[in-house]
Order: sequence, then structure tokens, then C-alpha cells
Amino acid sequence: MKLFQVVVVALSSLRANKLRSALTILGIVVGIFSIIAVSTVIAMLQTSIEEGVSALGKNTFQLQKWPSVQTGSAEERAMIRNRRDITLEEYSRLKDKLQNDAKMVGGELWRFGRRVKYENKETNPNVHLSGCTPEAFPNNSWNVEDGREFNQREVDGYERIIVLGRDVANSLFEFVDPIGEEVWVDGHKLKIIGVLEKQGAFFGNSQDNFVIIPVTTFQAFYGARRNSVNITIQAYERDSYDDLIETTEGYFRTIRKVPAGEQNDFEVRSNEQVLKQINEITAGVRIGAFVIAAIALLAAGVGIMNIMLVSVTERTKEIGIRKSIGAKRRNILVQFLVEAITLCIFGGIIGIILGVATGNLAGSFLNASAVLPMDWIVIGVGLCVLIGVLFGTYPAYKASNLDPIEALRYE
Repeated sequence: MKLFQVVVVALSSLRANKLRSALTILGIVVGIFSIIAVSTVIAMLQTSIEEGVSALGKNTFQLQKWPSVQTGSAEERAMIRNRRDITLEEYSRLKDKLQNDAKMVGGELWRFGRRVKYENKETNPNVHLSGCTPEAFPNNSWNVEDGREFNQREVDGYERIIVLGRDVANSLFEFVDPIGEEVWVDGHKLKIIGVLEKQGAFFGNSQDNFVIIPVTTFQAFYGARRNSVNITIQAYERDSYDDLIETTEGYFRTIRKVPAGEQNDFEVRSNEQVLKQINEITAGVRIGAFVIAAIALLAAGVGIMNIMLVSVTERTKEIGIRKSIGAKRRNILVQFLVEAITLCIFGGIIGIILGVATGNLAGSFLNASAVLPMDWIVIGVGLCVLIGVLFGTYPAYKASNLDPIEALRYE
């Protein structure tokens, strides 16, 4: 018999026992569904997080007081809270030291929950306010769409000027050109000189609901105390990026007089480090889901072996007839292996479809972008084939080794 004929016979046998076949693949469906659903949700979260943390410009990293993702014991979190703020004076000293090593060194301060007013309109009290140096614009990929950004002369002059995020501009200036208009922030009047390009949302939260003023103006309004500066550093090229991080860390430890052998009293944030932390957090969830799925797939494999052994027993006479008219051992072996693998692949396809659909549905409640986890889909299909081969080999071997004379006598 040709391989095609063997496959046709195997599929015909499965169609003749629809209920048995359906119940057999149910375990495969559950196992693959578990893996794909969890992997889809995690992939959606990681994609959204990557889009959010990649706000730093190309070849850019940041020094800051607080870690991007806080984990650890209560004592470790308390130690972080007790760190000294990073000051503008420390920023200036670091900028001087890096003038030959870094392309740009920017500083920024933040306050949250501000309200911006224009004439008889005002925003909700949820606008983020940043006071920064001109270098913070390219370092954070803040691109001005209308108007312009401020310059160093205006920073040195404590100018009362402001650049609006797109959401703030749309909220206050629906039918008016905002450039040249004046708004109020915490009782301070500021002239609008620019509006930023739209940056989109992160987990459903807008990244355009903020405004920017010169860092000196910020400190004039709010003072220097209890305001920690975030320092962004941009390398000239990717090849010098890692070396620049090490150089900057060494310089800043010296500036802050951190004793040799002690941990940094500041954090180095890069997109790669944040993603590494996130992957470490989600790894446990993924491993747990894989263990549960492995148990379900093992149970399904045992079920397939059991059903295939029953099928061999029921079809003993059929096997004897086929062998007596010329079917070879490998034909019988391939037929039963194809049946086992087909059951697993059908179950896997159903599990993959349900897993992707359920995972994307669950992720949509977190406002994460839909994804298709191709790597885990390929792994899922591979597991199905592997289970079919592992648990279908013994029944297929038993069927192929039946003595045709004894098989023909079987009732």
C-alpha cells in the first residue's frame, strides 16, 4: 500500500468512530488550550509593556531614584524610600563629566495630578507636569508637531513657557490654535510655544496627557526639595551603549560618594533592563501554566494509548484480513501511528484556536493589543505530534506484530 492509501484508511477509521475520537482529543484540547491561552495573555502584556517602556529614545538610558519595577522585601523597599534625591547640581556635574562620552545628557522633574486652565475651560486634575532641560526632548522621543521646543537660553532665563501634550491641547483648544495662547498651571501663567505629536496609549492610559516647562521654571514654582531629578543619557551609537552605561554608573557613584563595595543609591533604567525584570516576573506564571498543561497532555496521551489499544483489539480480525492479502507490517504500523497523530493534531488545532481567542479576549480587558503567539503555536503543534508518536507507537507496534492466522481466528 502507498502512504496516501494508509492515511486514507486511518482517517476513515477515525470518522467511523466519531464519538470515541472526539472524547479522545478532549484531553489534548485542554492541555494545548492551557498553554496557548496563558502564553497569549503574557505575550499581549509584554507587547504593551514593551511599547510603554520603549518611550526612551534610541540608545538612551536613565538614572533615577526609584526602580521601574519594585520587588523584594519590605526592608528593601524601605531602603529605596530612604535614598537621597538626585539633584540638579548632581545632574550638571555628571553632564560635565560625560561631555566627551555621551551624545546628550538631559534632566527632568515630574509632578502628577495637575490641572491646566485656559479661559473658562480646564482639564481634569490628572495631567502630568514635567520640568526638563532641552535634551530631554530627543532623549524621550518627544517630537514637536506644532510650534517649537524651548532652548537652553530660555531655561537659563527661567522663562514661563510651556509645551503641551496632544491630549491637553485637544481638550482645551478644540477650535483655537494654541500657539501663543496662555494657560494656568497651579496658579502660574505660562505661554504656549509648542504641541507634541501624539504618542498613543499604554494599557489604555494615554501617554499624551502631560505638559512640559523649563526645569528652572519648575524649581522656581515648586522648590528644589522633595523633587528627584531623572537623568537621561543618549549614546552616540549602539556599539558604545553598554560601555557608556558602565562609565556613567562609575561617574555617578563618585559624584554621590557611594563607598566601594556598597550598592548604588540610584537606579539605571534601560528598556532592556525593564523588559528583563518583566520577563522574570512572568516566567513563574508561564512555568506554572506549562506544568499544568504538561499534566493534562500526559493524561491525554495515556487516554490516546488506551483508546488505540482498544481499537487494535476490536480490529484484530480486520488487521488479519489486511495482512493475509498482502499488507506489510510497516503499513499497519504507519496506519495506527497516523491515527494517533491525527487525533493529537486535531485536538491541538482546536486547543490553539480556543486558546488564542480566549487569551486575546482576556487581554482586551487589560486594554492590551491583540497578538498571535506564533512561537507557542509552533510549540503546541510540535507537542501534539510528539504525544501522538510517543503514545501511539506501542499500540501501532502491537497491531503490526499480530500473527495473521491468529488474527483471522479472533472473534
